[in-house]
Amino acid sequence: MNKIELLAPAGSPQALDAAVAEGADAVYLGLKDFNARMRSANFTYAQFESALRALRRMGKKVYVTVNTVFEQREADRMYQMLKYLAGQGPDALIVQDFGVVEMVRSHFPSLRLHASTQMNIASARGANALSRHGVSRVVLARELSLEELRSIKNETNLELEVFVHGALCVSVSGICLFSGFLGGKSANRGMCAQACRRLYHRQDRSGGGSGYYFSPSDLQLLERVPDLASAGITALKIEGRMKSASYAGTVVSAYRLVVDAVLGGDEDEIQRSIKQGQEILRNDFARPKTQYLIGDSFKSVSSGDNNKKTQIDWLNPQQDGGTGINLGVILKVKGAGEERRALVSPPQGMTLCARDSVRIHRADDCARISHKLVFTEKVNSGSFAGSCWISAPEGSIGDNVYLIQTKETGKRYAPIIKNASGGKGPGREKAPFPRIVLSGNTGAKSKKDEAFPEGLYAAVSHPQDLYIVQSSRPKQVMLPLSGKNAKYLLSDGKPPLPFKPAEIILTLDPWFPQSAAGNETEKTAWEIGQLVERGYLHYTVNNPGHFSLFRDYSKVKLIAGQWLYIFNSWSLSFIASLTAAGGRGADAFISPLENNRQNLERTLGASPKGSEQKKSRSQISSALHSKFFITVFAWPPLFNIRTNLGSVYKFNTFSDNMGETFSLVTDTEGSRVIPQNYFSIVDKIPFLKEAGFGRFIIDLRGPALKKSNYKDLMRVVNGESGKIQPLPNSGRFNWKDGFY
Repeated sequence: MNKIELLAPAGSPQALDAAVAEGADAVYLGLKDFNARMRSANFTYAQFESALRALRRMGKKVYVTVNTVFEQREADRMYQMLKYLAGQGPDALIVQDFGVVEMVRSHFPSLRLHASTQMNIASARGANALSRHGVSRVVLARELSLEELRSIKNETNLELEVFVHGALCVSVSGICLFSGFLGGKSANRGMCAQACRRLYHRQDRSGGGSGYYFSPSDLQLLERVPDLASAGITALKIEGRMKSASYAGTVVSAYRLVVDAVLGGDEDEIQRSIKQGQEILRNDFARPKTQYLIGDSFKSVSSGDNNKKTQIDWLNPQQDGGTGINLGVILKVKGAGEERRALVSPPQGMTLCARDSVRIHRADDCARISHKLVFTEKVNSGSFAGSCWISAPEGSIGDNVYLIQTKETGKRYAPIIKNASGGKGPGREKAPFPRIVLSGNTGAKSKKDEAFPEGLYAAVSHPQDLYIVQSSRPKQVMLPLSGKNAKYLLSDGKPPLPFKPAEIILTLDPWFPQSAAGNETEKTAWEIGQLVERGYLHYTVNNPGHFSLFRDYSKVKLIAGQWLYIFNSWSLSFIASLTAAGGRGADAFISPLENNRQNLERTLGASPKGSEQKKSRSQISSALHSKFFITVFAWPPLFNIRTNLGSVYKFNTFSDNMGETFSLVTDTEGSRVIPQNYFSIVDKIPFLKEAGFGRFIIDLRGPALKKSNYKDLMRVVNGESGKIQPLPNSGRFNWKDGFY
């Protein structure tokens, strides 16, 4: 059997020590910029250089996370970072932004690239699309089944990496906007505020209730290591750069046992190692465990929702999402100031000690407080015998308490970094301007020849909605290419649609899995072939795997969608080259919903040095403005979940502790969470036109579309009452202030 790499998180030098000492083959770590765990300790340049030297001598691999999107104003810093890393020579970079791929491909080809799970690769088509552009390994999406993993391996030569342990995101990685929507703390920038872990209040016929409805359990695939090995997976990845050294050491030790047994091939030894590993993981200070979609995740457990039963084992609203060993709730409090203490009841056989660390979760979820114990006092008699008094400067009766670290942590392992003085760090070079190749004629076209003429475009959810939006006659309409919609469009005998196929843009979902029921990607390919024959020639693509679906259709026009995250000219260059490889090029691009006005202008209009370059760039900038769509109205999809939660939760509306209200929209193909207050910059349309933009999207995919609401909206958009005014109950998302 081929060697399986055990890859561990190193969120701090202490976690690095623990992971290596317990047998990790490789570690992944972040520096101070451009990584998806900006709130972890991370490494200084001096620490990184020292660790890299030491781990090379030990035969261990080091992967550096550069797995966030970057804005145009940060292009120089990104270039400097990549040049620095190319000089240091880590074993690979883990990247999300296609702009990083383009910059590395053009200027630092010695750097090996791994596609982050944030890239949302869930199919062989997606993996192979990246393979053609220099990516050597893909960290696959966590929402895949074992059968899907096997199928992907059979259709690609890329190295495949999968997460086997640690925290899960309820939303498909890379297509979550919730944290950014709450205040600009974008998950795509390493600032995730963990909206999925919050307490929410449902609104339904029963009168409501509260729960942690979107806080998933933690992944544990220890028992599935033999299956993953037989499926040909290259690397097993442990999540946890935000977690302690104790966690890193504990988890690595358990998986090391099983991986070694699997490589040895003795079945009895494999089963013994799994049992031993399971015992070790009882103390990993994590949440309840699930095998998610790789295992039998459809077990009945209490949902806390009117005593109903849910069919999935990875969501339990009664769990508050806290990590650590649950010590129960605070039973009593007494004293004040430094002498204040709380009574908890730890599991039988557990002894709490001074210098252990706990986290207190307030019952109303208003705060989570970490505290290192100053003293502990066990109760030996009376009604609270077996309980323990602990120091607790904060917390009230009913608050949950978790043990998150024991005092011994950090003292068991020899330090990897012994001399971390100095450190070169990046230089101050300017990033050269990327080469952007636009498809077709970028000059003026007649309206008859334009694939996407200037004007308003309406995006709707269902073919039936087309009859509603025809009253204001948008230039074209946008319709999701879901299985249900494709079946309707391909059916014979349906009523004639109010728009011709040439006026309909079919939008592919960013979640593009290898298979669900049957081979999902090949089913989509067949549907597209049938639709092209019927005259549907306009498509929006949102995943690298989508481009190969159109290789044989020269007449098809493609729009690069918002989920391809064009936040800089380098990612724009990469996406243009992806589509150009198919012989057509991108006929248009959609700005991401998380984008802001200044960054969009910088991306399309930044000028390099040199008069000839400036002149050429000015021409390209003008052409780019004419090729960009801007969404001016939408209900942003905050969570995109690969499960139909409609059979689990019987509510459609819920709110948070700040009084913000959201809707849960479900169907057989998945679930989405949208805000009640929509995003709108319709009043900015006149200014955007002055800036050279001419294509605007009114995205009505949210609540059920009503004719009266649509007419009211279009009256405002068209300025029938005079000057276009901001819409009530709307927000700007990041359009004005940007994100962190």
